[in-house]
Amino acid sequence: MTSLVQFSIDDGPHNMDGLRLYAQDGARQVEAFIGRKVLDVWAESVEHRGGRQSLFRDQYNALGKLNLAALQRIVGAKYQGGVASNRQHPFVEILFSDITESGEGLNLAGLVREPLPPSFHRLA
Repeated sequence: MTSLVQFSIDDGPHNMDGLRLYAQDGARQVEAFIGRKVLDVWAESVEHRGGRQSLFRDQYNALGKLNLAALQRIVGAKYQGGVASNRQHPFVEILFSDITESGEGLNLAGLVREPLPPSFHRLA
């Protein structure tokens, strides 16, 4: 069994709508991805605010860096499952079910949510 090392968050410009991570498996670079909506649901499950305000790139990148150890364990576990648990192996896409199964918590310390302008609030 191999293990992933040298995890990092890609906070540079990219077209993916979510958190992109890189790790190494020997000489092979492994890319992992957690979609913005998955991160939103994870944050909402901790905050219990009920207001469903989506995270912005700077926010989910900062959360990724703050929670890198937990993300390493989640990504590593799915990667170790190989093709059987991850059809796109060695690319690892983390779903909310993977997070739930891991039992990992999300540290939201320092997450600042800017108030939305009134035009963005849902009308009941």
